[in-house]
Amino acid sequence: MQYEKDVFILEITVEALLFAGFLFTLRVMNYSVSTIRLVFIARNRRGFAALLAFFEALIFAIVTANVVTDLTNIINLLAYCLGASFGSYTGMLLETRLFTSYSTITIITHERGKEIATALRQAGFGATETKGEGRDGQVTMIRSSALNRDVQKLLDIVRDIQPDAFVEVEAARALIRGWIPGNPNASRI
Repeated sequence: MQYEKDVFILEITVEALLFAGFLFTLRVMNYSVSTIRLVFIARNRRGFAALLAFFEALIFAIVTANVVTDLTNIINLLAYCLGASFGSYTGMLLETRLFTSYSTITIITHERGKEIATALRQAGFGATETKGEGRDGQVTMIRSSALNRDVQKLLDIVRDIQPDAFVEVEAARALIRGWIPGNPNASRI
């Protein structure tokens, strides 16, 4: 890049584009590794998380050193930012493909609790009903676990039956025994 008579001229060469592509690729790798590392941290896999942190830091250092030396290089700056964006998306795709993740869903309702639990079971979800006392009287609390990719399906079933039911969705760190959705070897307790 150069300035001629106060006019900004951007020189686009094959080498510049290849280098920007290299930075983009490294940035995608950086964010993808970061996403997977966070999954390992959430699952308490310290050794894998530490190993990935090393590679994440190495890639970040290489990319950042090549971008911050010339912030007027728009091609490299765009490659850096687009690589972060695409890497975040790629990391999430990898997470869903490489890891089986579950959520625990709690549904609390004054009405139609039995109907919700039955519909969930018919759809292949486990459902445990508990009677309780809420602020306004007796409630049914239904607990279920689902693969993250199936949570929306479960929520749709609940909404179709009781749109104003209270629903809480939490990340499940681990599921051990019981009716585990998506597991052909699931035991029933």
